[in-house]
Amino acid sequence: MRVAVTGATGNVGSAVVRRLLAGGHDVVGVVRRPPDTPAGPGGVVWVQADLAEECHEALVDAFRGADAVVHLVWGFQPTHRIDYLEAVGVGGTRRVLDAVAEAGVPHLVHQSSIGAYSPRRDSAPVGEDWPTDGIPSSPYSRHKAAAERLLDAFEARSDVAVTRTRPGIISQHPAGSAQLRYFLPTLVPAVALRHVPVLPLDRRLTLQVVHADDVADAIVRAVEGTLPGAFNLVAEPVLGRDDIARALHARPVHVPFPVLRAAASLSWHAHVQPVDAGWVDMARNAPVLDAGRARDELGWVPAHDALDVLAEMVEALSAPGHGDTAVLRPRSIVDGLRRAVRQGPVSQRREP
Repeated sequence: MRVAVTGATGNVGSAVVRRLLAGGHDVVGVVRRPPDTPAGPGGVVWVQADLAEECHEALVDAFRGADAVVHLVWGFQPTHRIDYLEAVGVGGTRRVLDAVAEAGVPHLVHQSSIGAYSPRRDSAPVGEDWPTDGIPSSPYSRHKAAAERLLDAFEARSDVAVTRTRPGIISQHPAGSAQLRYFLPTLVPAVALRHVPVLPLDRRLTLQVVHADDVADAIVRAVEGTLPGAFNLVAEPVLGRDDIARALHARPVHVPFPVLRAAASLSWHAHVQPVDAGWVDMARNAPVLDAGRARDELGWVPAHDALDVLAEMVEALSAPGHGDTAVLRPRSIVDGLRRAVRQGPVSQRREP
């Protein structure tokens, strides 16, 4: 099969490309910053396109002749540029849908998120029929919900098979540096995560994670079987605050969500740290997901349980892990400061 992948050099994209190539498929990688590696037998054909801007012709050319398009592009920073994040996530999805239609691609796989779901009512696991209206106070969640509405309209007017994956937090070792740049202040060294004495979180916190390779496996299963519909992707067990504290060798301290939110909001507005308070709201309100449909219809069984993913995540963040693409490049304080001087802090600049 010929498969085009947007965001092919990122956390999930790199795993999807590995899985597709291992399965003998031809891959077209659509990215803003293509790697220097040339295409060749068994390699990836790279196409440059910035989904935050007009790129229709480039996308149509990249998608033409593809058996499926896997759309993974999304933005996490700059959080102080919500207009740009919306242009990437919502606008980019709209551009992909228009190009898929014009190029005549029969199957689209869109990476949605647990963040697309409406707030939980309780801790009971929910299936894919839970409303996807998002959590209004979170820009990330609002944009994920807006992309879901674009997919609804596209399905209503199109014969294209549409698959939606809705994973929890995704990690793999090579993504450690990228995730640190998104969520940790530039001046804080990665090794500091190995020496966290206390973990101030609400004792009610629940967290669902999944390994990037397992997400890639589910996506490729959906591609190879042309299986439409929505699929929750999370590993068991559901994690709590104390699991995170044990992984960090820290002592858990109960701090209620309203206090955490106030601290996140104040420090974000002061540009002390790059994470807006909407992420606290998602941590508090996101539902617990049931991944039974992926097991039943895709035959998907995660190779990594949640505790293993968490352990690898902590190791990746504190090492930190990195890959060989621009997105997954190594993180250093010197590089972060140099980019901050030239382009501004990560929460404000266009190219994190």
